[in-house]
Amino acid sequence: MPNLSVVVEEQTLQNIRLDRYVSEVLRVLSRSQIKARNLKSKINKKDVKLSHHVKQGDILELSWDKKEPDFIIPQDIPLEIIYEDENCVVINKAQGMVVHPGAGNRQGTLVNALCFRRSNSGSNFTGIRPGIVHRLDRETSGIIIAAYNDETHAFLARQFFTRKTKKTYIALICGIPKEKTGRIETFIARDPKNRKRFTVSPSGKTAVTLYKVIKTWKNYSLIFLRPKTGRTHQLRVHMRCLGHPILGDSVYGCDDKKFKDASLMLHSKKLEITLPGEAMARVFSSNVPERFMEIIKKLDREISANGK
Repeated sequence: MPNLSVVVEEQTLQNIRLDRYVSEVLRVLSRSQIKARNLKSKINKKDVKLSHHVKQGDILELSWDKKEPDFIIPQDIPLEIIYEDENCVVINKAQGMVVHPGAGNRQGTLVNALCFRRSNSGSNFTGIRPGIVHRLDRETSGIIIAAYNDETHAFLARQFFTRKTKKTYIALICGIPKEKTGRIETFIARDPKNRKRFTVSPSGKTAVTLYKVIKTWKNYSLIFLRPKTGRTHQLRVHMRCLGHPILGDSVYGCDDKKFKDASLMLHSKKLEITLPGEAMARVFSSNVPERFMEIIKKLDREISANGK
Protein backbone atom coordinates (compact mmCIF):
# COMPACT_ATOMS: atom_id res chain seq x y z
CA MET A 1 0.00 0.00 0.00
CA PRO A 2 1.30 3.51 -0.78
CA ASN A 3 2.08 5.93 2.02
CA LEU A 4 0.31 8.62 0.05
CA SER A 5 -1.97 8.87 -2.99
CA VAL A 6 -2.63 12.28 -4.51
CA VAL A 7 -3.92 13.83 -7.72
CA VAL A 8 -1.87 16.63 -9.29
CA GLU A 9 -4.20 19.64 -9.50
CA GLU A 10 -1.98 22.54 -10.55
CA GLN A 11 -1.94 23.61 -14.20
CA THR A 12 1.06 25.86 -13.49
CA LEU A 13 3.39 22.95 -12.60
CA GLN A 14 3.54 21.13 -15.92
CA ASN A 15 7.35 20.99 -16.04
CA ILE A 16 8.18 20.16 -12.45
CA ARG A 17 10.06 16.96 -11.71
CA LEU A 18 8.45 14.40 -9.43
CA ASP A 19 11.14 14.74 -6.75
CA ARG A 20 10.62 18.52 -6.66
CA TYR A 21 6.87 18.06 -6.48
CA VAL A 22 7.25 15.76 -3.47
CA SER A 23 9.68 18.02 -1.62
CA GLU A 24 8.50 21.51 -2.60
CA VAL A 25 4.76 21.12 -3.13
CA LEU A 26 3.66 18.16 -1.02
CA ARG A 27 6.52 18.69 1.50
CA VAL A 28 6.23 15.19 2.93
CA LEU A 29 9.96 14.56 2.41
CA SER A 30 12.91 16.81 1.69
CA ARG A 31 15.17 16.19 -1.33
CA SER A 32 17.78 14.45 0.85
CA GLN A 33 15.14 12.40 2.67
CA ILE A 34 13.71 11.19 -0.64
CA LYS A 35 16.92 9.24 -1.22
CA ALA A 36 17.55 8.29 2.39
CA ARG A 37 14.06 6.82 2.79
CA ASN A 38 14.00 5.01 -0.55
CA LEU A 39 11.05 6.79 -2.14
CA LYS A 40 9.21 4.72 -4.75
CA SER A 41 6.64 6.23 -7.06
CA LYS A 42 3.93 5.35 -9.54
CA ILE A 43 2.06 7.71 -11.83
CA ASN A 44 -1.21 6.47 -13.25
CA LYS A 45 -0.38 2.95 -11.99
CA LYS A 46 3.02 2.83 -13.76
CA ASP A 47 6.42 2.87 -12.04
CA VAL A 48 8.31 6.09 -12.81
CA LYS A 49 11.68 7.61 -11.98
CA LEU A 50 12.00 10.65 -9.75
CA SER A 51 13.12 12.65 -12.78
CA HIS A 52 9.69 12.14 -14.40
CA HIS A 53 7.75 15.38 -14.95
CA VAL A 54 4.27 15.53 -13.47
CA LYS A 55 1.26 17.11 -15.12
CA GLN A 56 -2.23 18.09 -14.10
CA GLY A 57 -4.50 15.08 -13.59
CA ASP A 58 -1.69 12.63 -12.82
CA ILE A 59 -2.49 10.18 -10.03
CA LEU A 60 0.58 9.76 -7.81
CA GLU A 61 1.18 6.78 -5.55
CA LEU A 62 4.15 7.31 -3.26
CA SER A 63 5.73 4.96 -0.76
CA TRP A 64 8.85 5.25 1.39
CA ASP A 65 10.57 3.62 4.34
CA LYS A 66 8.76 4.53 7.54
CA LYS A 67 11.84 4.50 9.75
CA GLU A 68 12.80 8.01 10.87
CA PRO A 69 16.45 8.81 11.62
CA ASP A 70 15.68 11.01 14.59
CA PHE A 71 13.45 9.77 17.38
CA ILE A 72 11.10 12.47 18.60
CA ILE A 73 10.00 12.25 22.21
CA PRO A 74 6.26 12.88 22.67
CA GLN A 75 5.73 15.46 25.41
CA ASP A 76 2.56 16.61 27.10
CA ILE A 77 3.09 20.33 26.55
CA PRO A 78 0.11 22.70 26.93
CA LEU A 79 -1.01 24.25 23.64
CA GLU A 80 -3.58 26.94 22.90
CA ILE A 81 -5.83 25.17 20.39
CA ILE A 82 -7.81 27.40 18.03
CA TYR A 83 -9.35 24.56 16.01
CA GLU A 84 -8.95 20.80 15.78
CA ASP A 85 -10.49 17.90 13.86
CA GLU A 86 -9.35 14.44 12.75
CA ASN A 87 -7.19 15.93 9.98
CA CYS A 88 -5.46 18.99 11.41
CA VAL A 89 -4.99 21.35 14.30
CA VAL A 90 -4.64 25.14 14.41
CA ILE A 91 -2.55 26.48 17.26
CA ASN A 92 -1.78 29.89 18.71
CA LYS A 93 1.95 29.27 19.25
CA ALA A 94 3.50 30.90 22.26
CA GLN A 95 6.50 33.17 21.85
CA GLY A 96 9.70 31.29 22.66
CA MET A 97 8.46 27.87 21.52
CA VAL A 98 10.60 26.23 18.83
CA VAL A 99 8.52 24.61 16.09
CA HIS A 100 10.74 21.67 15.08
CA PRO A 101 13.51 19.84 16.98
CA GLY A 102 17.03 20.73 15.97
CA ALA A 103 20.51 21.13 17.39
CA GLY A 104 20.11 22.18 21.02
CA ASN A 105 16.31 21.92 20.85
CA ARG A 106 15.42 18.23 20.96
CA GLN A 107 12.61 18.68 23.47
CA GLY A 108 10.00 21.24 24.36
CA THR A 109 9.13 21.97 20.72
CA LEU A 110 5.78 22.17 19.00
CA VAL A 111 6.54 18.88 17.24
CA ASN A 112 7.16 17.15 20.59
CA ALA A 113 3.76 18.40 21.73
CA LEU A 114 2.09 17.33 18.47
CA CYS A 115 3.63 13.85 18.68
CA PHE A 116 2.07 13.42 22.11
CA ARG A 117 -1.27 14.77 20.95
CA ARG A 118 -1.20 12.67 17.78
CA SER A 119 -0.25 9.48 19.64
CA ASN A 120 -3.37 9.93 21.73
CA SER A 121 -5.61 10.57 18.74
CA GLY A 122 -5.04 7.35 16.78
CA SER A 123 -3.84 9.24 13.66
CA ASN A 124 -1.48 7.69 11.11
CA PHE A 125 0.96 10.41 10.11
CA THR A 126 4.27 8.94 8.86
CA GLY A 127 6.11 12.04 7.64
CA ILE A 128 9.67 12.86 8.64
CA ARG A 129 8.52 16.23 9.98
CA PRO A 130 5.40 15.33 11.95
CA GLY A 131 2.51 17.50 10.91
CA ILE A 132 4.47 20.67 10.19
CA VAL A 133 3.28 22.46 7.05
CA HIS A 134 4.85 25.88 7.62
CA ARG A 135 6.95 27.39 10.38
CA LEU A 136 7.20 30.40 12.64
CA ASP A 137 10.43 31.71 14.12
CA ARG A 138 11.00 30.85 17.76
CA GLU A 139 10.30 34.40 18.90
CA THR A 140 7.32 34.88 16.56
CA SER A 141 4.02 34.00 18.19
CA GLY A 142 0.66 33.25 16.64
CA ILE A 143 -1.38 31.10 14.28
CA ILE A 144 0.19 27.96 12.82
CA ILE A 145 -1.51 24.91 11.29
CA ALA A 146 -0.34 21.29 11.43
CA ALA A 147 -1.62 18.04 9.92
CA TYR A 148 -2.60 14.77 11.56
CA ASN A 149 -2.16 12.59 8.45
CA ASP A 150 -0.11 12.54 5.25
CA GLU A 151 -3.00 13.36 2.92
CA THR A 152 -3.90 16.49 4.88
CA HIS A 153 -0.25 17.50 5.07
CA ALA A 154 0.06 17.33 1.28
CA PHE A 155 -3.28 19.13 0.79
CA LEU A 156 -2.33 22.04 3.06
CA ALA A 157 1.28 22.27 1.88
CA ARG A 158 0.14 22.57 -1.72
CA GLN A 159 -1.87 25.68 -0.81
CA PHE A 160 1.19 27.33 0.71
CA PHE A 161 3.30 26.46 -2.34
CA THR A 162 0.74 27.85 -4.80
CA ARG A 163 0.18 30.92 -2.59
CA LYS A 164 -3.51 30.27 -2.07
CA THR A 165 -3.25 30.86 1.66
CA LYS A 166 -3.51 34.34 3.14
CA LYS A 167 -1.39 35.17 6.18
CA THR A 168 -1.63 38.37 8.18
CA TYR A 169 0.85 39.40 10.85
CA ILE A 170 0.92 42.37 13.18
CA ALA A 171 4.14 44.07 14.20
CA LEU A 172 5.35 47.02 16.22
CA ILE A 173 8.13 48.73 14.30
CA CYS A 174 10.60 51.51 15.02
CA GLY A 175 9.76 54.79 13.31
CA ILE A 176 6.94 55.74 10.93
CA PRO A 177 7.00 54.68 7.24
CA LYS A 178 6.57 57.50 4.72
CA GLU A 179 3.81 55.59 2.93
CA LYS A 180 0.85 54.24 4.91
CA THR A 181 0.55 51.26 2.60
CA GLY A 182 3.15 49.65 0.40
CA ARG A 183 4.70 46.66 -1.28
CA ILE A 184 8.23 45.46 -0.60
CA GLU A 185 9.74 43.22 -3.26
CA THR A 186 13.36 42.09 -3.06
CA PHE A 187 15.56 39.03 -3.40
CA ILE A 188 16.51 37.39 -0.10
CA ALA A 189 19.48 35.09 0.50
CA ARG A 190 21.45 33.78 3.45
CA ASP A 191 23.97 36.34 4.70
CA PRO A 192 27.45 35.08 3.69
CA LYS A 193 28.95 36.88 6.70
CA ASN A 194 26.54 35.35 9.21
CA ARG A 195 24.86 32.03 8.37
CA LYS A 196 22.14 32.62 10.97
CA ARG A 197 20.95 35.76 9.20
CA PHE A 198 19.37 36.54 5.85
CA THR A 199 19.81 39.62 3.73
CA VAL A 200 18.64 41.38 0.58
CA SER A 201 20.78 40.07 -2.27
CA PRO A 202 20.47 39.87 -6.09
CA SER A 203 21.49 36.21 -5.83
CA GLY A 204 18.56 35.35 -3.55
CA LYS A 205 14.96 34.24 -4.06
CA THR A 206 12.08 36.60 -4.75
CA ALA A 207 10.33 37.84 -1.62
CA VAL A 208 7.19 40.00 -1.55
CA THR A 209 5.52 41.62 1.45
CA LEU A 210 2.53 43.98 1.63
CA TYR A 211 2.18 46.31 4.61
CA LYS A 212 -0.40 48.69 6.04
CA VAL A 213 0.14 51.13 8.90
CA ILE A 214 -2.62 50.84 11.50
CA LYS A 215 -1.53 53.35 14.15
CA THR A 216 1.45 55.61 14.79
CA TRP A 217 3.07 57.30 17.75
CA LYS A 218 6.05 59.65 17.84
CA ASN A 219 8.69 57.02 17.04
CA TYR A 220 6.74 53.80 16.59
CA SER A 221 4.10 52.23 14.34
CA LEU A 222 1.69 49.33 14.54
CA ILE A 223 1.34 47.63 11.16
CA PHE A 224 -0.24 44.74 9.31
CA LEU A 225 2.13 42.57 7.27
CA ARG A 226 0.97 40.21 4.54
CA PRO A 227 3.73 38.03 3.08
CA LYS A 228 3.02 36.90 -0.47
CA THR A 229 6.02 34.56 -0.35
CA GLY A 230 7.42 32.49 2.51
CA ARG A 231 11.16 33.13 2.77
CA THR A 232 12.97 32.54 6.04
CA HIS A 233 12.99 35.71 8.18
CA GLN A 234 11.25 37.53 5.31
CA LEU A 235 9.22 40.01 7.37
CA ARG A 236 12.13 40.83 9.64
CA VAL A 237 14.48 41.38 6.71
CA HIS A 238 11.93 43.49 4.82
CA MET A 239 11.22 45.75 7.76
CA ARG A 240 14.93 46.34 8.18
CA CYS A 241 15.17 47.01 4.43
CA LEU A 242 12.37 49.56 4.74
CA GLY A 243 14.37 51.34 7.43
CA HIS A 244 11.92 50.43 10.19
CA PRO A 245 13.04 47.23 11.94
CA ILE A 246 10.65 45.33 14.16
CA LEU A 247 10.86 46.37 17.79
CA GLY A 248 12.69 43.82 19.92
CA ASP A 249 14.38 42.10 16.99
CA SER A 250 17.80 41.16 18.34
CA VAL A 251 19.02 39.96 14.93
CA TYR A 252 17.77 42.59 12.47
CA GLY A 253 16.75 45.41 14.79
CA CYS A 254 18.47 48.37 16.36
CA ASP A 255 19.04 49.54 19.94
CA ASP A 256 15.88 51.02 21.42
CA LYS A 257 16.32 52.92 24.68
CA LYS A 258 12.63 53.20 25.52
CA PHE A 259 11.83 49.50 25.20
CA LYS A 260 15.26 47.94 25.59
CA ASP A 261 13.83 44.78 27.17
CA ALA A 262 11.15 44.23 24.50
CA SER A 263 10.99 40.80 22.89
CA LEU A 264 10.26 40.42 19.17
CA MET A 265 7.04 42.34 18.42
CA LEU A 266 5.85 40.07 15.59
CA HIS A 267 2.68 37.97 15.76
CA SER A 268 0.89 35.75 13.23
CA LYS A 269 -2.60 37.19 13.64
CA LYS A 270 -4.65 35.48 10.94
CA LEU A 271 -4.54 32.55 8.53
CA GLU A 272 -6.99 31.91 5.69
CA ILE A 273 -6.81 28.38 4.31
CA THR A 274 -9.07 25.65 2.92
CA LEU A 275 -9.37 22.46 4.96
CA PRO A 276 -9.73 18.98 3.46
CA GLY A 277 -13.24 18.20 2.25
CA GLU A 278 -14.35 21.84 2.34
CA ALA A 279 -15.06 24.12 -0.61
CA MET A 280 -14.66 27.47 1.14
CA ALA A 281 -11.59 28.76 2.92
CA ARG A 282 -11.72 29.23 6.68
CA VAL A 283 -10.22 32.17 8.54
CA PHE A 284 -8.46 31.48 11.84
CA SER A 285 -7.41 34.39 14.02
CA SER A 286 -5.92 35.12 17.42
CA ASN A 287 -6.01 37.99 19.89
CA VAL A 288 -3.32 40.64 20.08
CA PRO A 289 -0.72 39.34 22.58
CA GLU A 290 -0.39 40.96 25.98
CA ARG A 291 3.21 42.00 25.23
CA PHE A 292 1.85 44.19 22.42
CA MET A 293 -0.91 45.65 24.59
CA GLU A 294 1.52 46.66 27.33
CA ILE A 295 3.63 48.71 24.93
CA ILE A 296 0.62 50.17 23.11
CA LYS A 297 -0.93 51.29 26.41
CA LYS A 298 2.33 52.91 27.48
CA LEU A 299 2.63 54.81 24.19
CA ASP A 300 -1.02 55.92 24.41
CA ARG A 301 -0.49 57.17 27.97
CA GLU A 302 2.51 59.22 26.90
CA ILE A 303 0.46 60.88 24.15
CA SER A 304 -2.36 61.65 26.58
CA ALA A 305 0.11 63.06 29.11
CA ASN A 306 1.55 65.36 26.46
CA GLY A 307 -1.91 66.56 25.44
CA LYS A 308 -1.62 65.26 21.88
